[in-house]
Amino acid sequence: MATDPAGSLMRRIPTTLRGWWDGLRNLTTSSPARFAVLVFVSLILVFTALLSLPASAADGRRVPLADAVFTAVSTICVTGLTTVDIATTFSAFGKVVIFVGVNIGGMGVLTLASILGLVISKRLGLRAKLIAASDSNPLRTHGGPVNEGQTVRLGEVGQLLRTVALSTLLIEALVAIALYPALVMAGIGALEALWEAPFYAAMAFTNTGFTPNPGGLEPFADDYFLLTTLMVGVFLGSIGFPVIYALFKHYWHVRRWPLHTKLTIITTVLLFIAGAAAFLALEYNNPKTFGSMDAWDTTFQAFFLSAMTRSGGFAVVDIGELYGSSLIVGSMLMFVGGGSASTAGGIKVTTLAVLALAVWSEAKGRQSVEVFGRRIPSDVQRVALSVVAWGATIVALSTIVIAQISQEPIADVLFDVISAFGTVGLSTGLTAELSDPAVYVMAVTIFMGRIGTVTLAAAVAATSRSQLYSLPVERPIVG
Repeated sequence: MATDPAGSLMRRIPTTLRGWWDGLRNLTTSSPARFAVLVFVSLILVFTALLSLPASAADGRRVPLADAVFTAVSTICVTGLTTVDIATTFSAFGKVVIFVGVNIGGMGVLTLASILGLVISKRLGLRAKLIAASDSNPLRTHGGPVNEGQTVRLGEVGQLLRTVALSTLLIEALVAIALYPALVMAGIGALEALWEAPFYAAMAFTNTGFTPNPGGLEPFADDYFLLTTLMVGVFLGSIGFPVIYALFKHYWHVRRWPLHTKLTIITTVLLFIAGAAAFLALEYNNPKTFGSMDAWDTTFQAFFLSAMTRSGGFAVVDIGELYGSSLIVGSMLMFVGGGSASTAGGIKVTTLAVLALAVWSEAKGRQSVEVFGRRIPSDVQRVALSVVAWGATIVALSTIVIAQISQEPIADVLFDVISAFGTVGLSTGLTAELSDPAVYVMAVTIFMGRIGTVTLAAAVAATSRSQLYSLPVERPIVG
């Protein structure tokens, strides 16, 4: 009996593809967290390949692999740390690749995928809503039933996606329009400013901090309009898309804002003011930073530095010249970062707010954590504590490894590691001097910081199981 190997092979190919497709569908529904990690890794590999092309380099030569990998990670994870000078190392094509990458990473890869699906199919199924919802609320990455008592419910995911797309396009466009005349008046050519204005706008809104021109922001150190515009872009990107959605939905009806929105905005403003006050008090007599400025310049630059250490990544003063005390303040601000489901990194301001409220409630002897007429459940408090613990562990391990490899001062290493974990992008100058092994460790730190500790823990955890019994209680001594 004659056989047809070619026909048999053709029949097996669709079966294999169908098996892969079914596996991917199961992955996205059973664990959106693992799917998020997979998509991030895939994008990093794609952008590494693009940035490794000779066309991406300004001199026509391939960028070294370690630098290409690190730049791709920093781009997709909207960090802004770099081992090379973006302005002089990459060609126009390479900068376009970076521009596209930060917008993909800023919106969130799962959110972007859902937006594309919404555009193509004109509707979102439950599967797509679950994927998108895991970007708007990391708690959804865990298996098991979905708690609908959240900032954005599944029924509102489609509206949230439209808000993400429209707010990204609108805010970046408005920031670019505002920046264009400022760049021209600063001496940038009219045609060149047409490119640099959108680039700066994207870097501000996505909280990345790459600069397209040599010297970074130093040529614009006295241009307060330009710097203020960048701060506004950074602030809007750092508060998070759920907050932008809530503000758009309820406008200025503060009483109707969700608790998440209130906590995010209040904590963000308090940290912005407290950070500026700390930098002003610590650096006013430093001749290498604020010491040579008058009172107005010093105050403005203190607020600018406070905004950028939260996640913006732009710098006017040399970070390496800050006093050690200021580096510690900057590290604290970077570790906290911005709002949840935003373009900023860190443990998030709501995490800090929840823990602060829990400590205050414990000091007052209250049985529950309450604020603005709402009670914060214990599971949210446990997640907040876990986020801080995991974040501190990642920072500590990365600092130890990089300090051992580089043998650099621990203060500089710690600052740059926290900048990497918080996807901030500020550097004492250490990152550009690291060896390849240390560069890869720093890239992993960036990746874990951007993915988020909640998502990362859910990605490696087994499927949640219900427990139908309760163990006896015993209280260990604490404190």
